[in-house]
Amino acid sequence: MSSAKEVPVSAELPVETDDATGHQPWSERIIEALIYFAGISVIIIIALIFLFLIKEAYPIYSQVSIGDLFGQRWYPAEGQYGLISLIIGSLLVTSGAVIIAVPLGLVTAVYLGEIAPGWQREILKPIIEVLAGIPSIVLGFFGWIALAPTIQKLGAPSGLTAFTGAIILAFMSLPTIISITEDALYAVPKEYRYGSLAIGATHWQTIWRVVVPAARSGIVIAVMLGVGRAIGETMAVLLVTGNAANIPELSPGIFFQPVRTMTATIAAEMGEVARGSTHYSILFAIGIVLFIITFFINSLASWLVGGRKRRRSSQL
Repeated sequence: MSSAKEVPVSAELPVETDDATGHQPWSERIIEALIYFAGISVIIIIALIFLFLIKEAYPIYSQVSIGDLFGQRWYPAEGQYGLISLIIGSLLVTSGAVIIAVPLGLVTAVYLGEIAPGWQREILKPIIEVLAGIPSIVLGFFGWIALAPTIQKLGAPSGLTAFTGAIILAFMSLPTIISITEDALYAVPKEYRYGSLAIGATHWQTIWRVVVPAARSGIVIAVMLGVGRAIGETMAVLLVTGNAANIPELSPGIFFQPVRTMTATIAAEMGEVARGSTHYSILFAIGIVLFIITFFINSLASWLVGGRKRRRSSQL
């Protein structure tokens, strides 16, 4: 019979206390209070922003009907404030950017994190992070001067199209997607890789069937942050998408037509409207729509990550 004492599994770790009083040190209390205050402040600031948008957009409920608000034509000079063309333009450019950026960013992150030698990673990673600091207006000028004429020469009716905007936004989203995905892959325990290789899996099989699924939550967050960067961009799309507030014709060339996004509309028209006018309130209503879309994207990311964790815990 063993004389060793058994330590209960449910035993809690002792909390560090002040030897003199038996309470937590004042420094820890102050740090905890600051962290709590910072968390509450973020929630309060977001709520105040949303309330401000509602306050400024409230007059439209008595001036513009719901049918007119979600009409297909945006022409404020004639009192037409249809948001559908702006919403479709934003979604079209963003979806094109996601289609380009997500596969390219994921493959690049896998190469940096799992395949590239150390010296190459040390060179490429800082370069990719520096790309995130390029001002959007510079990329917009590049798209306007160099990319748009090239797309037009390839057969598009105009170089200022949704596809041009999608390429620029994809380039802007890539550093975010690559950096966060590579960090998520790095966080996967090495034991996962060793175990997979030990049972006979190849390096390629280990990457795609073990490492990438284990880092899925981080990859989802990276993609959603990239989408948020794309849908909230203003100056670049203002320069390269053509700013045509119409609904593109549903055809194989839908991405090669001029569009106007919600962010570009706010940036282009806010300085020209009279404060308190219907047009002024409508622009704030566009901000509310953007706020709701961003909230939906973040909620979708949380649901995907949380659903994954719930399924994993139910299997244990």
